[in-house]
Amino acid sequence: MDRSEFLRHALTTVESLNIPHMIVGSIASMRYGEARLTLDIDIVCDLDVRTVEPLCAAFSDPEFYVSLPAALDAVRSRKQFNVIHSKSGLKIDFMISRNDEWGRMQLARRRKIELMPGQLAFVASPEDVILGKLQYYKERESHKHLRDIAAMLQVSGDQIDRSDVSMWATKLGVLDIWQAIVDRVDSATKLNEELH
Repeated sequence: MDRSEFLRHALTTVESLNIPHMIVGSIASMRYGEARLTLDIDIVCDLDVRTVEPLCAAFSDPEFYVSLPAALDAVRSRKQFNVIHSKSGLKIDFMISRNDEWGRMQLARRRKIELMPGQLAFVASPEDVILGKLQYYKERESHKHLRDIAAMLQVSGDQIDRSDVSMWATKLGVLDIWQAIVDRVDSATKLNEELH
C-alpha cells in the first residue's frame, strides 16, 4: 500500500462513517503551493466516542496498527492519535478538531477539491492551512512550515485572503510570524518584477 492508497482508504472510511473531516498540513499546503517530499498525512476529524471504535476497526491488524485506548483518550482530550500501516511504516495523524471559534470555522469553510486524480476530498482552506502552519512553526520552529507558506503565497496568492489570515493570526498569537513571511515574499516578488 502506497501513500495515496492509504489516504484513499482513510478518506473512504471517514466518509462512510459520516465523520466531518479535512486534510491539513503538508498535503494541503502542497495542493495550494509546491510539491515537496513528505510522509505526513494529517486529517482533522470531528470525532466523538461513539465513532472512534468503528473508525479504528477499519484499520485492523495485521495490516495496520492503531490503539483504541489512545484514540479514545485523544477524543476526550481533543489531541491526536495515529494509524500506522505496518508494512510501509506510513502514518496518518487523526487530529481531533479544536472546540473553539477557529476550530469550528475551519470545518465550516473547508473545500471539496480534487486532491489526487479521481479523488475528491475535503481540504482546509488555504487561509486555515497557513494559520495551522504558523502555529506549528511557533511550537517547533521547523522552517519547512515557513517555506510551505511562502510557496502557497507565490503559487496561490490571488486565492488567499490575507486580511482574513491577519485577523486570525492576531487572535492566535502568530501575527509577527505571518507579517515577516508576507514582507519577505512581497520583497522577493518586487525584486523579481524589477529584474524583468
